[in-house]
Amino acid sequence: MLKTTRLILSPLLFIFSLIYGIIIYIRNFLFDKNILKSKEFSLPIISVGNIAVGGTGKTPHIEYLINLLKDEFNIATLSRGYKRKTKGYLLANNNSTTQDIGDEPRQIKQKYKNQIEVIVDENRIRGIKKILIDKPKINAILLDDAFQHRKVKPNISILLIDYSHPLKKDFLLPLGNLREHSSEKCRADIIIITKCPKNIEPIKKRIIYKEIKPFPYQKLFFTSFTYEDFTPVFQDIEKNIVSKKNQNNNKLSILLVTGIANPKPLINHVKENISSDITILKFPDHHNFNFKDIEKIEKTYNKIVSKNKIILTTEKDAMRLQNFSNIAELLKQNFYYLPIKVIFIDKKNHDFNNQIIDYVRKNKKNGIVYSGKDQF
Repeated sequence: MLKTTRLILSPLLFIFSLIYGIIIYIRNFLFDKNILKSKEFSLPIISVGNIAVGGTGKTPHIEYLINLLKDEFNIATLSRGYKRKTKGYLLANNNSTTQDIGDEPRQIKQKYKNQIEVIVDENRIRGIKKILIDKPKINAILLDDAFQHRKVKPNISILLIDYSHPLKKDFLLPLGNLREHSSEKCRADIIIITKCPKNIEPIKKRIIYKEIKPFPYQKLFFTSFTYEDFTPVFQDIEKNIVSKKNQNNNKLSILLVTGIANPKPLINHVKENISSDITILKFPDHHNFNFKDIEKIEKTYNKIVSKNKIILTTEKDAMRLQNFSNIAELLKQNFYYLPIKVIFIDKKNHDFNNQIIDYVRKNKKNGIVYSGKDQF
């Protein structure tokens, strides 16, 4: 439907895309020429972002970085807290809701609890300054969805590109999904092609390498997702599911509920590895579920005739669905999500890990290479 609408409106959208492209070009030009200033800070700041709108796997890659660094360093994540109901600087705690901090920060806070600090602030400079004051022991900050946030100059910029949506085949908003021209990938230190097939052929990797044309200072990696065990959406429910035997049994009927930009990889995984008996309810990305949605989910679930059935969703959607703790007990008992984990193709994780760890180790705030830059 969206593609059809864009096709019908393409002449008008092309004009808007042209105007948008000019504005973005001028903005980037002003930052490149240092007319608009980027703020540098004295501790390692690692940015993870994309050029295309949504669906590249930012949160799983942020979590990969957290797992990589948390045992040796004091880590904070900083994001704007997309679609939260609050404003300004907010330090997450274990009771923070999606309305307080957004679904992705809550997912990270729920998973890592007191192991790291999770902060939201739409003003990234203000957020970093507050972190330096309130949490002086922090060694490094992970900036989520910050490739276009040029007011902060990261030490390492990681750009994510979806394998199934090459930049060269896309257009600028609103005609396409690009936030800025694909040539701006030159600002990245590391480029990761995400959501790759685990068995991606070497020739396909070489084709992508030629399309990306990384500069000598850029490293190119390929990652895929692996899905972990069923996890109850509602934490007070015991994990009474379904053993591995049931996971691989096509008699298991699944209602798949998604509110993410690109549910196709999850759908394919469920069909190929869990059950072919699948009913799908799709909602928009970052959808704020309401009671009508819950009623729709319940009605759809009740229409499935199989006695061996569950509701399955994504970890991000689970964060928003947990707001409805008073839903029918039957739904709660059978509501699960599939956590995902990033894996590097061809075991290149060692190269990536070493680049990140070496930089943070040498430049952490209390390290011997600490620059003492003016923070304010």
